[in-house]
Amino acid sequence: MEARPQVVIVDDQPVFREAARQLLAARGYDVVAEAGSAESAVDAVERHDPHAVLLDVRLGGDDGLAVCSALTDVKPDLAVLLASDAEYGDSEELVARCGARGFVRKSHLHHTDLGQFWPRG
Repeated sequence: MEARPQVVIVDDQPVFREAARQLLAARGYDVVAEAGSAESAVDAVERHDPHAVLLDVRLGGDDGLAVCSALTDVKPDLAVLLASDAEYGDSEELVARCGARGFVRKSHLHHTDLGQFWPRG
């Protein structure tokens, strides 16, 4: 049996993390860790070495884009998908600037084809 792609969810909202966990598990992903801050995100990625990260752009007092840059500088193959409940006019520029694979509105996550950003679950 082939291993399920491993994902870390990084969001400062526990309710969103739980909803995302359930959605990703249903889609064939193994959520190996959750983090609510920049520090815990870096720790989770170092500890679990996931294939992918679902990362909130507005991470409480931390900057999700800076977290993404830090993670992809160290692990260029890490597939980071940025998420936010806010609209970003030029999300492609945000993605390119920090090394993410893409951007999705949190409200659209349930019908997003994650396989265009991450290994298939």
